[in-house]
Amino acid sequence: MNIAKDYKIILASASPRRRELLEQVGIEYECIPSVCEEITKETEPAKLVSELSRLKALDVAKQFEGTDENTIIIGADTIVCLGNEIMGKPASEAQAFQMLKKLSGREHSVFTGVTLVIIKNGKTRHMTLYAETKVHVYPMKDEEILDYIKTGEPMDKAGAYAIQGMFSAFIEKIEGDYNNVVGLPVSRVCKILREV
Repeated sequence: MNIAKDYKIILASASPRRRELLEQVGIEYECIPSVCEEITKETEPAKLVSELSRLKALDVAKQFEGTDENTIIIGADTIVCLGNEIMGKPASEAQAFQMLKKLSGREHSVFTGVTLVIIKNGKTRHMTLYAETKVHVYPMKDEEILDYIKTGEPMDKAGAYAIQGMFSAFIEKIEGDYNNVVGLPVSRVCKILREV
């Protein structure tokens, strides 16, 4: 598909999942991960992911300011939220176990914030959106959680799981955009790119 064909598209993320989602819909892009410090005072999930996606996109956009090339930078951030508790990536297997134990048999939300920085004719503007998907997880036994952790899959994922991986065996249902849980609400991104 020729979405935003007059623009160079940059993904400000090293996430293999986000890369796969863009490739899946035929978007040609370059990958330039943001290296900015992800610091925010936001505590509300939607505002938190929106702010972090904006920081990442604007960080990478600095490299393209003052250039003649029309460019769109896509920054994204995903978190898992159980009640008021925000779950990022686990720092250890023990932390992954605690996260998965809490998610077992319950419903939680996955929030992804996306910021698109659009540089056209030397002028820069940006827009930010977020998506929320509710995920229902079947009850898991401790040994099932431990076996899943042994696969290594949870260790670089928000909430310690990958819905598109082995954890799909424990997903009862979702309400909302599946791709949002993977890491990017790609259909909403495409809609904006088509409008651009």
